[in-house]
Amino acid sequence: MDEPLPSQDAELPPDGMGPDYVGTFGFRRALSKVREFPRAPGIYLMKDSAGRVIYIGKAKNLRARAGSYFLKAAGEDRRTTDLVREICDIDFIAAESEVDALLLEARLVKDVQPKYNKDLRDDKSFPYLQITTGEDFPTVEFTREPAQKGVKLYGPFLSAGSLRGAIQVLQKIFKFRNCTLDIRDGDPRWRWYRPCLLASINQCTAPCNLRITKEEYRKDIDRLRMFLEGKKEALLKSMREEMASASKELRFEKAARLRDEIQMLETLDRRGKLDKHVQPEVFFIDPKKGLAGLKKVLKLEKKPRVIEGVDIAHLGGGETVASLVQFIDGLPFKPGYKRFRIRGVEGIDDFQSIHEVVLRRFTRLRDQDESFPDILLIDGGKGQLNAGMDAFRTLGVEPPTVISLAKKEEEIFRPGESEPLKLSRHAYALRLLQYVRDEAHRFAQHYHHILRKKSQLGD
Repeated sequence: MDEPLPSQDAELPPDGMGPDYVGTFGFRRALSKVREFPRAPGIYLMKDSAGRVIYIGKAKNLRARAGSYFLKAAGEDRRTTDLVREICDIDFIAAESEVDALLLEARLVKDVQPKYNKDLRDDKSFPYLQITTGEDFPTVEFTREPAQKGVKLYGPFLSAGSLRGAIQVLQKIFKFRNCTLDIRDGDPRWRWYRPCLLASINQCTAPCNLRITKEEYRKDIDRLRMFLEGKKEALLKSMREEMASASKELRFEKAARLRDEIQMLETLDRRGKLDKHVQPEVFFIDPKKGLAGLKKVLKLEKKPRVIEGVDIAHLGGGETVASLVQFIDGLPFKPGYKRFRIRGVEGIDDFQSIHEVVLRRFTRLRDQDESFPDILLIDGGKGQLNAGMDAFRTLGVEPPTVISLAKKEEEIFRPGESEPLKLSRHAYALRLLQYVRDEAHRFAQHYHHILRKKSQLGD
């Protein structure tokens, strides 16, 4: 019953029409109140005849979302009919952003435990945001199986997708790590560790390379916890005071960072759009099984974290474009997506196009001293794979694990192997590779459509 109905601002019924309960005083009062709700993020609280809260929901548009329960379809839908019949009153609490609304919903559902929120998920475990507390550099992660000790839990949340989106938004502000590395403060070996791409795009402070002290990292985690616990105004006040102090002491780099974090928190209503950041779930179970499967079938030393996929698309038989998508921990990471216009290839030549895009991508990573992905997946067969490997020989660098996936038989080709690897259609490893391949294809086609539309407009 979590957001079961369309969130469109449909026409609400006039008083007294429809089933018997629609004509009751309580239902008409609630309906009248909903018509005055703002078109803004927040949560709504539905109450029964005794004034008890029976359901709490979040919305990015309160009037539209709450109003959907007063449509004829809600009274006829088996998932909502019992709830709708008990509605006698409704209230709302406005929020500054969708992220604020998500966190407020989780806190209130946990505290109030409304009747109809309890039955939302049968025996399926709820998603939580988990912060480790026993580590020198705490990890922040999504989980459906919370640890029994050594963690601080927030939730449960009603939407896995919304929680993943919120974590992506918050990581841009608080720059916490979400990896499973066992990082010990003061261990000199970590000074030589190459951070992952999150450090390169300024979404992690890279404690794995000792770029931040234990004390400063803990401050970031403390700020995150204040925000998660609804203490946003107190947090902003504290950060402004710390920024002024850092500026006075001529620590301008720290002051600038605090300034940027404050600005992101203050404009969270524009940045915190969960549908733009949501990382969809690929499997019926944790996608980590897909990564574990890849480690096994590709004979890797460790479970891969970062996978990049490459695909080619053609514009009207002439111009060629390429896409590069990025997955982290088995889920798409949209900020890492790239688009390429193929410049050095005449006509249609997928092999040379693959060679060019791989060469351009890894030249940039090498020159900027950034991490290579653990796996590079090329859409195609042995010919496309060979073209990609030739790009690494041209560049003169050691390639990551490079494979290609042919669509028709879903065969995996590997360098130096004459026969393709064939996995069960139900294998988690194959499902993950298919997801990366299909996402690269979708993104390439999207770019192709953009350019075609521009060409039709004469741009």
